[in-house]
Amino acid sequence: MKNVLLTLALSFSCAVIHAQVKYTEEIQTVTPGQGKVVLHQSKAITDLVNGVAPKSAPVAVKMEKKVTPSVAKTPQVTDSLLMDTTRQQLGVRVRMNGYRIQVYLGGNTRRGKGEAQAMKERVKGFFPELSVYAGFQSPHWICRAGDFRTVEEANEYLHKMRETGRFDEAVIVKSKINVREY
Repeated sequence: MKNVLLTLALSFSCAVIHAQVKYTEEIQTVTPGQGKVVLHQSKAITDLVNGVAPKSAPVAVKMEKKVTPSVAKTPQVTDSLLMDTTRQQLGVRVRMNGYRIQVYLGGNTRRGKGEAQAMKERVKGFFPELSVYAGFQSPHWICRAGDFRTVEEANEYLHKMRETGRFDEAVIVKSKINVREY
C-alpha cells in the first residue's frame, strides 16, 4: 500500500512539474537523434505562445518636456497617398513570371551593346515611369521595358510606344519581372 501511494505521489508531482514546462522550452529541449530547435524572439512573443497573461499596461504619466529646435521629430505620415508611396518604397522586391516589351534585339558585338544602351535611354526619354533593362542574353544584346503582370497591361504600353513612331519593332515577351509585394 505504501508503494502504491508513493508511486501515485511521484507520478502526480511529475505531472505538475511537466505542466509547468513552457511550450517554447519544451520544443527547444535537445533529444538525441533528433534535430535542435533554437528560438530567437522577444519575451512578449514567448509569453504569448506560452499562454502567460500580459501584465496590465502601466499608467502613463504626462510630463512636460521642452523641445529644442535642434531636436526636431519627423512628422507622422497621415495622408493616405503619402502612406501608399512610403509603403511602395518599403515593399519586398519579388521576382515572378510576367511580361516585358522588347524594344531592341541586336547581335553579339560592341555595336549591339551600344545600340541596346541607346535604346534604353530613348525609352526612358519617352516613358520615364517604366523600368528599362538593357543587357546581354547569349548570343544577343537586348533592351526590354516594363514589369507587367498581365499581357493586357503590356499591350497598353505597346500601343503607346508604337504611336510615337520610334518603337515599330517592339514586341511583348514573357519574362521574369520585378514587383513589390506588401
